Amino acid sequence: MPELLQGPELRARVDEVLRAFVRQETELLVAIDVQLEPVAEQLRAAVAEGKRLRAAFAYWGWRAAGQPDSEAMVRAASAMELVHAAAVVHDDLIDDSPIRRGVPTAHLSLRRTVADGPEHEAQGRALAMLVGDLLMSWAGQLLAACGLPAAYLARARPLWATLARELIAGECLEILRTRATPDAESSLEIIRYKTAKYTVEHPLHLGALLGGAPPALLAVFTAYGVPLGEAFQLRDDLLGVFGDPRRTGKSNLDDLAGAKPTALLAHALTGAIPADRARLQALVGRDDLGTAQLDELREIMVRSGARTRVEEMIGERAAAARTALARAALPPRAAGALADLVAAATARTS
Repeated sequence: MPELLQGPELRARVDEVLRAFVRQETELLVAIDVQLEPVAEQLRAAVAEGKRLRAAFAYWGWRAAGQPDSEAMVRAASAMELVHAAAVVHDDLIDDSPIRRGVPTAHLSLRRTVADGPEHEAQGRALAMLVGDLLMSWAGQLLAACGLPAAYLARARPLWATLARELIAGECLEILRTRATPDAESSLEIIRYKTAKYTVEHPLHLGALLGGAPPALLAVFTAYGVPLGEAFQLRDDLLGVFGDPRRTGKSNLDDLAGAKPTALLAHALTGAIPADRARLQALVGRDDLGTAQLDELREIMVRSGARTRVEEMIGERAAAARTALARAALPPRAAGALADLVAAATARTS
């Protein structure tokens, strides 16, 4: 078949893999009992949309290792999107977020499927937790059955354990540090483990290991992937407060009401004048924030220099990723795709 290299074409291939896989698995689930259909619906919704950046990084990690285009590798790369879907469902559950991609989150949707009563909220949350758990299980299942030789898959097995451990560590650190006074370094540690590694570095390593890459290439992907992953999440943090909800699909109040220990908040607290700092401390973490309070918090974050500083941090990390890429002797197509992915990960509005 002809080689499909451009972002939209690769994304379409990943979408098709995920549609077929999820259709098969949800049919098997509902065959157990038709009462499971609302759970199946949330599983389908969790995987239905996405930029497919994690799959793209995994695919181009494989290509950078000198391997040809491969349908089996596209299936393996698609497993990373199931990891992401699981993380999103669990994250929304932890944060009690009401909206994701412009629609109610899984735990709110599933709450409506259980009988009214004192336990219906807990039951909805429990069902969402199980949706996230099954998505993570599916990720390993899709990778194992992707069609690559067993010897190739064995190369990546230790990484899969590392990915899960570090992702959970990042989530735990965010929970443990929420509502504590944030500082920039602590926020970056959370970013690194909760998002950066499983978004960029680990997918790249997955593809490279499956492709038999030498340690030197893995080192290149760490030098490129960690700063780029951090930049990706820093952009998310800015969009979470300053983005257009019609594009982000999320409320601008989630991080502020939840007192998330973001670098944006850390720099705002550090750079604000005393009166603004006191106002930040009074507003952040309240669950009754509205439009007026959001506007006030945005103004403080701009006045304090926090918004500008986070933009600078994104630029610094994107530049570090480009430098790491420029110093590596990668196949031209892979180098070009990874260069394009720097912009895709950092210069975005959703």
